[in-house]
Amino acid sequence: MADAVGVRSEAVKAVPVRHRGRWVAAIVVLAFAAYVLYTIAIAIQNDHTAQGSGWATVRFYLFNGLIFRGILVTLELTVLAMAVGIVLGVILAVMRLSPNPVMAWVSWLYIWFFRGTPVLVQIFFWFNLNLVLKSIDIGVPFTPLWLHANTNTLIPPFMAALFGLGFNEAAYMAEIVRAGIISVEHGQTEAAQALGMDRGLVMRRIVLPQAMRVIIPPTGNETISMLKTTSLAFGASVTELFTRQQQIATATYDVLELLIVASIWYLVMTSILTVGQYYIERHFGRGTQRGLPLTPFQRFRRILFTFHAPPPVAVQAPVSVPSKHSS
Repeated sequence: MADAVGVRSEAVKAVPVRHRGRWVAAIVVLAFAAYVLYTIAIAIQNDHTAQGSGWATVRFYLFNGLIFRGILVTLELTVLAMAVGIVLGVILAVMRLSPNPVMAWVSWLYIWFFRGTPVLVQIFFWFNLNLVLKSIDIGVPFTPLWLHANTNTLIPPFMAALFGLGFNEAAYMAEIVRAGIISVEHGQTEAAQALGMDRGLVMRRIVLPQAMRVIIPPTGNETISMLKTTSLAFGASVTELFTRQQQIATATYDVLELLIVASIWYLVMTSILTVGQYYIERHFGRGTQRGLPLTPFQRFRRILFTFHAPPPVAVQAPVSVPSKHSS
């Protein structure tokens, strides 16, 4: 037997596995996407109108004042409808989890009704409420303290769309908030109540801050969905983005070009909301991971300045140590 302590073997070379199938699939997908984009571009270019080529019409209306006014109405409707949906959804979720059976059943019936009927039907209902309810009277019985208002005056088209979108969204937000609340460990609620906190304080200080990590992702998705769902407000004659482009297309017959203009602005707005959702999730996700995930800018910078993967770490073979009984 050799008297040497041991011989260190050479470093083991780690050869990365080649994924040829991934490159083939990527090339096929990119080729198909390029073909679709090329086909759409050629179709629009061949759609000559009185004002010139199709793309010229798209550029002409992309920054049109009427389109901008439609965008402002779309954003306003989105923010207000989501505010109504979130506030009412939190109330409904707390009612659903309440030990009071009346509160729980009222919340369940609300969610059952508004989730079970289309949002467009609800918008039409509020828009045509005057057909069944001519006026709304509120006051104290047997006293002259009464407020009288015509339904059309009290609920104009914008309010009708807001009620339809907001009340419908509240039903979905109630289930999202309820899922976030029940995701919090029940032992924390019991510990807080043992310290003397009442149910409302426990909900505000203990449960909801922790539930936000579960609530934020689907809420961001609902906000993006709401931005696009505002296009249904055309049923109440609200001049949001989709209605504006439809009015212009009806007058100029540039139907496809105006649809592309609206699609571009919807993509811009949803992209901004997606970035905002990412940073909000990153904020509320602190403490659940060892380190914060990279921001989109950091990821882009890493891709831009990293041209190859880091070399694999050499794996050393274990050193052989002779036994004390060896000669």
